Amino acid sequence: MGTLTEGVEFTERIDFPSRVENISLVEKLIDDVCTRHNVHESHYGNILIALTEAVNNAIHHGNRQDPTKQVEVGYRYHNGKVTFWVKDQGPGFDHDHLPDPTDPQNIEKPHGRGVFLMRALADMVAFDDHGSTVAMTFSTQPV
Repeated sequence: MGTLTEGVEFTERIDFPSRVENISLVEKLIDDVCTRHNVHESHYGNILIALTEAVNNAIHHGNRQDPTKQVEVGYRYHNGKVTFWVKDQGPGFDHDHLPDPTDPQNIEKPHGRGVFLMRALADMVAFDDHGSTVAMTFSTQPV
């Protein structure tokens, strides 16, 4: 069985050390992708939030802020949709059994909303490599 990225020809890919300040590289990539592929402005915020959440999770939870470990972010544009991949070098996590951040006992916790937000904002979210790779697809056309 293949992985989410097996055989994928990325339109562009960036790799960087697991440092929080490198999220700015991802923000620039998002700006470039949205401009280059005429992504409708109604999708920009969803892409920005979902992708920065995924990268933040990769840096903090996947790679444990270890700057010797890399985060890979790539994207592919195809048929009016853009798919982003985020991969870390961590052991992964159980993405199917996460606490519900909307549950009253979790509502005031400072963490635990990233995957929830990604699933709410992307058209499609898939995990691979035990959770160390996530793919998120977004429409580029007006809502």
